[in-house]
Amino acid sequence: MLNVQLLLTGNELMSGDIVDTNSVFIAREFKNLGIELTRKVTVGDNMQLLTEQMEQLSVDADILIINGGLGPTVDDMTAQALSETTKNALTLHPTALEQVKAWCVKRSYRLTGPNLKQALLPSGCEIVNNPIGSAPGFSITHNNCQIICTPGVPVELKAMLRDEILPNIAKQLPEELQTVTQKLKVFGIGESGLQKMVNETYPDWPEEIELGFRATMPLLEVKLTSRSHTSSILRDECYSNIKGLLGQHIVSENGNSIAATVVELLNQQGKTITTAESCTGGMIAAQLTGIAGSSNVFEAGFVTYSNRMKTKLVNVNQQTLEQFGAVSEQVVKEMAEGSLAVSDADYVVSVSGIAGPDGGTDDKPVGTVCIAWGDINQVYTKTLYFPSHRIHFQNYIANTGLDLIRRLILGHADQPRYFVERQLKPNA
Repeated sequence: MLNVQLLLTGNELMSGDIVDTNSVFIAREFKNLGIELTRKVTVGDNMQLLTEQMEQLSVDADILIINGGLGPTVDDMTAQALSETTKNALTLHPTALEQVKAWCVKRSYRLTGPNLKQALLPSGCEIVNNPIGSAPGFSITHNNCQIICTPGVPVELKAMLRDEILPNIAKQLPEELQTVTQKLKVFGIGESGLQKMVNETYPDWPEEIELGFRATMPLLEVKLTSRSHTSSILRDECYSNIKGLLGQHIVSENGNSIAATVVELLNQQGKTITTAESCTGGMIAAQLTGIAGSSNVFEAGFVTYSNRMKTKLVNVNQQTLEQFGAVSEQVVKEMAEGSLAVSDADYVVSVSGIAGPDGGTDDKPVGTVCIAWGDINQVYTKTLYFPSHRIHFQNYIANTGLDLIRRLILGHADQPRYFVERQLKPNA
């Protein structure tokens, strides 16, 4: 098995100004290959410490991932430290220079000395393409160790790791050690509940197929991992069994969020959606418009936080508000119907709730939410109870609304578990 180690750099990591999420991502991605990191070291922007650790770790490791220190400022020291460690002089790398130039041209930036610094790399290194940022990654061999340098910006690291670094490392693994990973995204079932379902339904789950769960609130990732030589029949059978167990709670098999799945489904049907939001403050619309292609399916959403705006923007009847209150199924139904009429959309989801920490009553405690969803033919309503801190509440409710639209588009008839588990009980 390959010995893979990790060196993280940056004063911000040492001081706690930045929370280290990159090493968590790197470790998880390598584990998907069947490789567990053997060591992780974090150092500040100190040339002596950097060179010492680069030398020491490269002696022990087969692969050393260095994360951070590739930027344009004086405290970005990775290239210089690696130059001193390997005794390979810094030179202007032609491929890196072209990438930096292209990055500047695309953004109408003038190429300056700090940007040019990102193309000064140890001689003999190979470029690892950075499809997003200005800092090229690079790799070099030292002490029979492959050293791969990556930027500290998380979105850049993730793209480079998944598109280039991990596929290349996977090719180095003996066939019998290569892993096959299958993933499902699930909404509405927790880890403990799902594990109980698996234990009861499949008490003799085969050891050859590792079953794992990872909470990515509010979704749950279900992962099946096996070695490449595992029987494909067994692998397919286990995957089919899990899919059957999870049923309509499966949001995607390709890693998509609920919003991405909804946008994809609407694009396939040539349909549109609108939103009317109170307690989520536009979060549902934001999740939809965060997906490429959403402009084809989403023209307008309404954030009607006050009762006055519920009446003015989506035509909620003032008498309905006075009789039932803003957090009621009657009001969210009128919000949904009004936004459909104003926007001419095909589908709608509307929400009104009590996010807290104040504002609850005995009948409607903090965490109460009313949801309406439907299409131009019928609008459905439901009251749920989700006591949690404000942001968690909003995120869960936004995804619940999108999930109900997903189920409606797909024609799912089964009741989601959260209708039972999250129903508002008397004196909740």
